[in-house]
Amino acid sequence: MTVERGLRLMAGAFILLSMGLGHWVNPYWYLFTAFVGLNLFQSGLSNWCPAMWMLKKLGLRES
Repeated sequence: MTVERGLRLMAGAFILLSMGLGHWVNPYWYLFTAFVGLNLFQSGLSNWCPAMWMLKKLGLRES
């Protein structure tokens, strides 16, 4: 698995999890959804993301 694919999987899982938590637990969880979206936007502009650094440290290969 590549770093980019792992990043998309992690972001999608976080968004789905926070949407569910926002619906069933507390609406403040939607702020986490917004954080993930803003981080993806920032990553698209700068080509840098803390999660990519972490995934590289975990051994995922670059594309």
